[in-house]
Amino acid sequence: MRIGTTLRNMGAESTPKVMGECAHIAESVGLESIWVVDHIAIPPDDAEGSGGRYLDPLASLAWLAGRTERILLGVGVLILPYRPPLPTAKTIATVQELSGERMILGAGVGWMQPEFDALGVDRSRRGRDTDATLAFLNDCFANDEVAANGQPFLFKPRPRKPPILVGGGPPHALERAVRYGDGWLPMAREPAKIAVQTAELQRLAAAAGREPLEVTAMTGLPEDPVAAAERVAAFADAGVDRIVAGGRYGSVAEFAARAEALGALSDS
Repeated sequence: MRIGTTLRNMGAESTPKVMGECAHIAESVGLESIWVVDHIAIPPDDAEGSGGRYLDPLASLAWLAGRTERILLGVGVLILPYRPPLPTAKTIATVQELSGERMILGAGVGWMQPEFDALGVDRSRRGRDTDATLAFLNDCFANDEVAANGQPFLFKPRPRKPPILVGGGPPHALERAVRYGDGWLPMAREPAKIAVQTAELQRLAAAAGREPLEVTAMTGLPEDPVAAAERVAAFADAGVDRIVAGGRYGSVAEFAARAEALGALSDS
């Protein structure tokens, strides 16, 4: 089981000092990946836990790339309808290039109506807009020359495409992952439930003539190491390839304790 963890790019912990130290700790204890999240316009009445402070996820990954050497850098998930496709593709390619191809792109449709309102984006189109952006991203990373709005252009640099993991729940996310992605990135609590959904994902992939897709589960793990190991094993049996363990922390020391426990699980 590959194990990663979320890095808070929000709230009081999203400072250069804390984020930099936490990234270094995650890498030093042997975690496979660190992950940031995406919010762009938190309304005042929904700011508990963050105070409305969120760093841009792609800029955060670019910054983290310069402070780490080996650990993979994920966003779970980038809300594609929030952003125009071409600048988004260029930024993703830049992060992938400058990080030494360490990026993992979790991609989703979004849900928070106030953020769509602040952006002036029609929430009812979010599925269609996501599909269009995913198709465009795949085209960009497959060809030096692509076209947007009828205008051909050179897409360079063109590093290896980062794995695209489609976030969200069944059935739409499974279908979208098979059509456009390299894997699925659900929020998961119960291994037994995710096992059924993972089986359906792989059935759809086989029907489409594709190899099995990667499954990354964002979840929480018990503090007790034995219970945590049992839960990791249960997720593995359910067809999960990677766990991204989340949870709040208020200091570098709290993050370090969690990261060390996760590192011990990834070694077992």
